[in-house]
Amino acid sequence: MKNEISNKKALFALAIGGFGIGLTEFVIMGILPNVANALNITIPEAGHFIAAYALGVVVGAPLLTSLSRKIEPHRMLLLLMLWFTVFNTLSAFSPSYKMMLMMRFLSGLPHGAFFGIGAVVAGKLARQGKSAQAIAIMFTGLTVANVIGVPIGTYLGNQYHWSASFIMVGVVGLITLVSIYYWMPQLNKTEKKTITPDHKGLKNLELWALIALTTVGTGGFFAWYSYIAPLLKETVSLSSNAISYAMIMAGLGMFFGNFIGAKLAEIFSPLRAVAISLVAMSTVLILNSFLLTNTIIALGFTFLVGMIAFTISTPIQMAIINSAKGLEMLGSSMNQSAFNMGNALGAYLAALPIAFGYSVSSSSLVGAALAFLGAIVALSILFYRMRKIKKIEKLAYHSC
Repeated sequence: MKNEISNKKALFALAIGGFGIGLTEFVIMGILPNVANALNITIPEAGHFIAAYALGVVVGAPLLTSLSRKIEPHRMLLLLMLWFTVFNTLSAFSPSYKMMLMMRFLSGLPHGAFFGIGAVVAGKLARQGKSAQAIAIMFTGLTVANVIGVPIGTYLGNQYHWSASFIMVGVVGLITLVSIYYWMPQLNKTEKKTITPDHKGLKNLELWALIALTTVGTGGFFAWYSYIAPLLKETVSLSSNAISYAMIMAGLGMFFGNFIGAKLAEIFSPLRAVAISLVAMSTVLILNSFLLTNTIIALGFTFLVGMIAFTISTPIQMAIINSAKGLEMLGSSMNQSAFNMGNALGAYLAALPIAFGYSVSSSSLVGAALAFLGAIVALSILFYRMRKIKKIEKLAYHSC
């Protein structure tokens, strides 16, 4: 019983870290117009800060996770959160576009490794058969950030100064450091093998297909969410302060979607759950681009898209861990890289029609196309698995 309580505290520490990461990743989207005005740049240029953070995650996830082979997980998590806290705090004092771009990149470096290592640790702390729920608890921090943290950060950034949002992130980082130090048990290093390009886990084509799936599929969500503030301002004339309420609706959707996704992973296979979610997301984003006629409808779609998007998180993380045999932490972290490649891809592609003079609503159509492409990749992997199983069954039949 004592050990179970201790493990719950450790999962809570991971959730607090997820809260901080969710806050810094998503609050920029709610204050994007203010950041652009303060630094004298355009909205599409400010969107580069989203892409820079995502690029930091892509680079940092495999690079920093490789160190976990030499450092115990609880110590590695502490180092990652220390880095996160320092550079997010420094972001608040960036005086120019170039400096902010650099700080966002450096802030993103520990993101993927933290979630990647944390997901594997959460699975080890869970009771038998409850890995999906344990991973979902860690991601709860990220979803709660979107319900509470991002709206508060958006309000502070719009009401006072955008830098207040990043100071808030720094404070959460400090709380996470203390929580991990006192609550995270000492776990042995789990991946002792030298990681080489010819390792069988890295030769697994299905693993790379899943990473491509995460990149393209979640890019659909980020194409929409990266420009949610200007979208709501243009379509239903929401004020900067009112956008905080929209962020709450998105966060509530993410919160419920996170647990729905864990349940779907238990009912179906993780990959089938992802395919279902991506088809639903594509459909809703198409409707979103045409039906935003008033505030109530806009808030309803904001909740719905957020919910569907986060039904993907736990199932795809489980699918990646299952495929990366022997390199679970690296595979898990690479999936976080894929999420943020999706972030960068979605933000970049959605900015193109806007830069060419089309309405911000076009970002939803870009998102729908990416989500649909992700669904095709998921269905292709499932079809490949079915053919592989039938081939094995056929060979077994003939051998008899």
